[in-house]
Amino acid sequence: MYASQTTYHRAGSVSEAVRLLSENEGAKILAGGHSLIPLMKLRLSSPEALVDIGRIESLKGITGKDGAVCIGALATHAEIASSDVVSERVPLLAEAAGKVGDPAVRNRGTIGGNVSHADPSSDLPTVLTALDASYCVTGPGGERTIAAADFATGLLETALGENEVLTCVCVPSEPSGSGSAYVKFSHPASRYAVLGAAAVLTADGGRCSSASVAIGGVEPMAARSASAEAALAGSDLSDGALDAAAAAVCGDFGDNVLEDIFASSEYRKAMGPVYVRRALCEARARMG
Repeated sequence: MYASQTTYHRAGSVSEAVRLLSENEGAKILAGGHSLIPLMKLRLSSPEALVDIGRIESLKGITGKDGAVCIGALATHAEIASSDVVSERVPLLAEAAGKVGDPAVRNRGTIGGNVSHADPSSDLPTVLTALDASYCVTGPGGERTIAAADFATGLLETALGENEVLTCVCVPSEPSGSGSAYVKFSHPASRYAVLGAAAVLTADGGRCSSASVAIGGVEPMAARSASAEAALAGSDLSDGALDAAAAAVCGDFGDNVLEDIFASSEYRKAMGPVYVRRALCEARARMG
């Protein structure tokens, strides 16, 4: 199926992109195109105008500074997975980026487009939530920052304001001596996460000093598991402690557990603790 007719604009700067969005009601941003173009071909999205930001140089690149990694919105999954800066400072993100789709998707899809699409089955929103990342956006009112945990507001919905552009993703470096992991139950065709779990663990004196656990693919948006994190706090990270934390995850699931042709809501609820425990075990094994 062909996409409906639309007007195409190419922006040369972020400010021009913001202006074009303001001048074209209902316009959509086009970056890598791996999320938007399929929706347009299926007529599930029919924007009256497209604003192509794919050639804005200021949105490219990956840099490390001030205990964090700053990733331009146009950085591809392949660039993130192969980046020495990301691998050294935020190995969890490099690992997850390498699990996105297939080589064609990883070499074209962008981090900005991925998180802005807000698909609950995407890998990066789950991982970025666990890593306490933040998103820099620019709009008619200037620049602002949105925490990754607050960015997705629902299924395919975000906190991006009208005519705002996501410009950069900032990720704090993982603490020294910490361990992290991301595991997912992949759909065999699309490699989307039917569900996925990310964990970051840090210990001091043999006890868990901090824990971050996020789950994606179960509810309309990726979210931290406060119950699992509370169960891990101060624990010895023994098998029993991980069992208790994984079991506690179910207490965080609300009434909006996803159900589709890939998995029922009951199955997702049942598998959530399984994959959280796998992520915790892997993160514990990687602690330095």
